Amino acid sequence: MTVNNNSDYKASNIQVLEGLEAVRKRPSMYIGDTAQRGLHHLINEVVDNSIDEALAGHCDTIKVFIHNDSSITISDNGRGIPVDEHPKLKLPALEVVLTKLHAGGKFDKDSYKVSGGLHGVGVSCVNALSIFFSAEVHRDGEIFVMEFEKGATKTPLKTVGKTNVTGTTIRFKPDPEIFSQTTEFKLDIIADRMRELAFLNPQITITITDEREEEDSDSHFMEFHYSGGVKDFVKYLDEARDPLMNDPIYIEGELENVPVEVAMQYNSSYTENVHSYVNNINTREGGTHISGFRRALTRCFKNYAEKNNIIKSNSKVQISGEDFREGLTCVLSVKVAEPQFEGQTKTKLGNSEVQSAVEVIIYDKLNEFLEQNPKTAKKILEKVVVAAEAREAARKARQLIQRKSIMSGGGLPGKLADCSIKDPAHSEIYLVEGDSAGGSAKMGRNRSFQAILPLRGKILNVEKANINKILENKEIQAMITALGAGVGHEEEFELDKLRYHKIIIMTDADVDGSHIRTLLLTFFYRYMHPLIDHGFVYIATPPLYRVTSTRGEIQYAWDDDTRDKIIRELKKAKKKFDVSRYKGLGEMNPGQLWETTMDPETRTLQQVTIDNAAAADKMFSTLMGDDVEPRREFIERNSKYAKLDI
Repeated sequence: MTVNNNSDYKASNIQVLEGLEAVRKRPSMYIGDTAQRGLHHLINEVVDNSIDEALAGHCDTIKVFIHNDSSITISDNGRGIPVDEHPKLKLPALEVVLTKLHAGGKFDKDSYKVSGGLHGVGVSCVNALSIFFSAEVHRDGEIFVMEFEKGATKTPLKTVGKTNVTGTTIRFKPDPEIFSQTTEFKLDIIADRMRELAFLNPQITITITDEREEEDSDSHFMEFHYSGGVKDFVKYLDEARDPLMNDPIYIEGELENVPVEVAMQYNSSYTENVHSYVNNINTREGGTHISGFRRALTRCFKNYAEKNNIIKSNSKVQISGEDFREGLTCVLSVKVAEPQFEGQTKTKLGNSEVQSAVEVIIYDKLNEFLEQNPKTAKKILEKVVVAAEAREAARKARQLIQRKSIMSGGGLPGKLADCSIKDPAHSEIYLVEGDSAGGSAKMGRNRSFQAILPLRGKILNVEKANINKILENKEIQAMITALGAGVGHEEEFELDKLRYHKIIIMTDADVDGSHIRTLLLTFFYRYMHPLIDHGFVYIATPPLYRVTSTRGEIQYAWDDDTRDKIIRELKKAKKKFDVSRYKGLGEMNPGQLWETTMDPETRTLQQVTIDNAAAADKMFSTLMGDDVEPRREFIERNSKYAKLDI
């Protein structure tokens, strides 16, 4: 091999990105992605600054406005961002904060003891990724204004008037060059986060005004204020569940400069719903604070049960930590001065001192509660024993599934049409509604990388059943065996054994198909959560219409608007045509199914993601739980968005 040492690789080839150029060049490094999630993250970055003002005791009102031109305004009544000259950079402090990375008050613990924005990249990133950005600051009796474009200063700092209030108002419009998929903000995504922040900060009132909606509509103006804080949060999450106690257990304390706040309530459900926050940031992957909580919970209940002879030490069923968490809804919020997160995504806390602080506070206060409320304690522990018995039955059911798989040869369900490639990263499985559609999918697929598993009928609603009942369901057994990664809590789930990295739900575009899809998503969310966390679950989108011209040309439409557009074009060209409405996948022949829904070159897949676990938990319990009233209210509230297939 000849090595050419006379390459043109010189110092001039080293590219240095100045200021906010790096953000525009690689936006996903700073906000996660440039799709819907990243777009809404812009709002969170600005609001987090206002929340930090509230945590420091200087703000109690935050207002969010969604404008008709896809711009956003966020205002607060905090102290206002400083505007005096920065001693080193000789620029107004406001300009430094909005145009320099890693610049902000969060590094100075005299200004902010705790904060969510830690790396000084938040609001400057929003500026960099906006085609228009303005800041209006009220402080020192005057109103100051600055304007920017794509991160660059457009209008220098100027004074425009007098004021007797303080605060900051930010308005920005995302750059469509960066957010090429969409610049349309979704009210429900914004509302979920603002509601969450209002629960976690009971001193704050947050309002949303959506100017795109009619003024008399319920969604034009929303106000969030919860004086009960995390207790109200737990009650909200458990609205569709049957609680075992009259009021959530509330624990508050501080140790080693770590304030800890917990609200928890047991209900009749079969899953654990623990939501943790550090400085208002949802730590979806948990961390040391969750470890401390679980240790305290298990130790406290075990000691109380043995001391009061509720759980016999020689009992045939061994109680484990997860049994104490079945049917538990909990919100854990801690404030940490110097939190150590795993990456800018901030989804897992690493501070070791937080674990001991949380464990000590919760153990002491929970022990006190149990001693003072023996009837509630007994009711909870009776549920724990039932959970342990169900877990033991589920363990035996798993073993039975494994034995059946081995005895049936090959270990895979008989109705699975597997693919020939064995590399999970390049393999995908379609979970198909019905044998008819399953037959078409098997004939139309690419056998090398596409597996097909037909599902007969509707699987069990896992929201209303315990794990051993779930494992008795034949369709669920087939899915567990086909996927190969196990089922249950995350510690029992073996992601490295997963056989496919694309799990695609393919159902009919009707009411029954939607119900089956929801049942499958509920199962994955409750018992195979890592699949969603790692982005392995997708929804196929088969077309609703086929438009055939007299010349035999076929066009497909996935919605009414596309159908109407195709019809207009055909009429304009004076072509005769026929429109067919697909009622189910079984109506398509294998070639059509491949062309529209299975060919990676032409298909559209929706990836299932969970950005707000608390909102997802609430939605699943409302739609799939036992309580009818919250479901009726949800349907009435959202009926105007429904499309009926009659």
